[in-house]
Amino acid sequence: MWHTPDPSSADLVSLSILGVVAEEDDDFKQRQSSVRRKVATRPRNAPLANAQEDPTSNRQPPLQIVWRNVLIFIYLHAAAIYGFYLCFTAAKLATLAWAFSLFIYGGFGITGGAHRLWAHRCYKAKWPLRVYAAIGQTISVQNDIYEWSRDHRVHHKFSETDADPHNARRGFFFAHVGWLLCKKHPEVKRRGKTIDMSDVLQDPIVAFQRKYYIPLVLLLAFAMPAFVPWYFWGESFKTAFFVASIFRYVFTLNVTWLVNSAAHLWGNHPYDKGINPAENKMVAFLTSGEGWHNYHHVFPWDYKSAELGNYSMNVTKAVIDFFAWIGWAYDLKTVPESIIRNRVHRTGDGTHPFALEDSEYTPDDMTVNDDLFSGIIPEEH
Repeated sequence: MWHTPDPSSADLVSLSILGVVAEEDDDFKQRQSSVRRKVATRPRNAPLANAQEDPTSNRQPPLQIVWRNVLIFIYLHAAAIYGFYLCFTAAKLATLAWAFSLFIYGGFGITGGAHRLWAHRCYKAKWPLRVYAAIGQTISVQNDIYEWSRDHRVHHKFSETDADPHNARRGFFFAHVGWLLCKKHPEVKRRGKTIDMSDVLQDPIVAFQRKYYIPLVLLLAFAMPAFVPWYFWGESFKTAFFVASIFRYVFTLNVTWLVNSAAHLWGNHPYDKGINPAENKMVAFLTSGEGWHNYHHVFPWDYKSAELGNYSMNVTKAVIDFFAWIGWAYDLKTVPESIIRNRVHRTGDGTHPFALEDSEYTPDDMTVNDDLFSGIIPEEH
């Protein structure tokens, strides 16, 4: 049953139009040991072994809609549809190119920054790249780096349970956007406090962005995208705002949400058939390489977020490789082929080419314990 919450206790949308505001961060200063995720091998959609392992309870609390969030998202999507209309009827070509460049840049702020750099520590970056990624992440408007990384680590550790912020077992709509339209499940908040975020908090760039997040969002995500076309090539400010600010923002949101929804529901499972995350080429294309989700949930801290080594469906890898070439990114982490083959033969669904060919590796090579490669973040030695 759907219940309307007491407005005084509801999660409210902030001035930065984030879609959801985290409740008071009790875990913001906690310092605990590094989190590692043990790979699930249970059948898909089957319950875990016992209640202590599964934070999902049979007694579900009532779903509490945050109506203010609902109304804001209705407005944003209506405004984005108008912006899409202006793309064909009023916007100059330079404005469309500008909006697309912001989409790509903001996308890297999420995929190469918040996700692969800060949430999973897939590689290390010097301060110019961290600043570059933080600005892009701010332009995308998906909560600050700290909150994004924390929620993502919770998602990996408790994937497809009530402690997963966007649990795909609750359906496509909930995993896509519904989780932002209601109060968090109590397990999300309870289990979120067990996640160690001390490594992220130690980055002064993350701390600065978190402290000044709202003014930075208003400036970089909404004012600046509209000001540039208006000032530099005489675009109508209304057109610039609805195309480069609103439509670009809402399109970025929905593309990102597809990783939580479509990539957890549709696709094959060449690395682990016992988990929901799947290999989804459409999502990979739209998100510059984030749709290879079965691989990512099996080997979360591979900087490629995929096994494939080419760039055609993984633009984020190409950008990281470029920054590694100029020296801004380093210590790029990846998984040995022997470990991948081991996992494909042991838990894959048989769709991977490795499952059909002879291997150059011996059985001893492929019986190596792959737990060291399955943590949410890599272990530091």
